Amino acid sequence: MNFSEQLKARWATLEVRERRMVYAAAALVALALLWWIALAPALRTLSAAPAEHAQLDAQLQQMATLQARAKALQSQPRLNRDDAMRALETSVRESLGTSNAQLMASGGDGAATVSLRAAPAATVAQWLGQARGNAHAVPREVHLTRAPASTPPPSSPAAKDAPRTPQVRWDGTVVMALPAAR
Repeated sequence: MNFSEQLKARWATLEVRERRMVYAAAALVALALLWWIALAPALRTLSAAPAEHAQLDAQLQQMATLQARAKALQSQPRLNRDDAMRALETSVRESLGTSNAQLMASGGDGAATVSLRAAPAATVAQWLGQARGNAHAVPREVHLTRAPASTPPPSSPAAKDAPRTPQVRWDGTVVMALPAAR
């Protein structure tokens, strides 16, 4: 007697009430499996969809902004190397100052080296953006070390009482690649 015949024989000996309980238990197990396998994951995905949609919309907006910036940079007129060097000199002088930075033109490799001495980090970051936009120069090599921290002097009598936090400053060199000669 095989297993299915034994199962049929056992089923035949069960009372009607017991058979109904077995059907109910099997239905309950089937419903639980349906919930765990099909419905719960779908409902979780559905409930998480608005947050993921918002995140994807933010990423799409950021990509559109970057695309607009790239197109704006591409539409700018091309600079020759001399104009780019003059624009870079101006940005170094105006943004970083002569006490914090010095610009040196390199040989024929189309680069310029900027030496930084205790230049404030925020100013360096702003200058890099300005150099990219105005001189079409991009950093090729960067060798920076953090300069010893210093607290900025108070600029007004009211600032004397305010807590002063040390500014992050950089020492080192930044080699900027200039546009190719035309």
